[in-house]
Amino acid sequence: SKLSEICFADIHDSDGSSSSSHQSLKSTAKWAASLENLLEDPEGVKRFREFLKKEFSEENVLFWLACEDFKKMQDKKQMQEKAKEIYMTFLSSKASSQVNVEGQSRLNEKILEEPHPLMFQKLQDQIFNLMKYDSYSRFLKSDLFLKHKRTEEEEEDSSDAQTAAKRASRIYNT
Repeated sequence: SKLSEICFADIHDSDGSSSSSHQSLKSTAKWAASLENLLEDPEGVKRFREFLKKEFSEENVLFWLACEDFKKMQDKKQMQEKAKEIYMTFLSSKASSQVNVEGQSRLNEKILEEPHPLMFQKLQDQIFNLMKYDSYSRFLKSDLFLKHKRTEEEEEDSSDAQTAAKRASRIYNT
């Protein structure tokens, strides 16, 4: 039964203490799996934004995120304000961070008065595809991404070593 206790402790240990490092470990793998995964992870978004900033196309991800927020809104007054903000920031001809989408000219001030959750959906999809087939694939090859990936791998190695050391000391203490 001593042996089974050790084995059980082993299972428990790999389940417990190292799970935090394995959480972060999988992030680059998740990001590399799909742009959707990347955009669902706040850390991923942060890294992607850093990358896009260097490429001078950060407005794409900012527009995408603004549209995501917009779709979750319930309050009409808030929606009007947010719709106007999205329009002025990303879509108007005078926009400071203009995104390059077809059909933005068809969005006029009138639509902004009667906002609905999916009013930006087509444009958001265009930007998503633009990011997916363009900057996202470059991001996965970028130093920024690869450096993050290496850091994760190093963390995993060191946490495995710690876990092994813990296991060893536990066995000798019995």
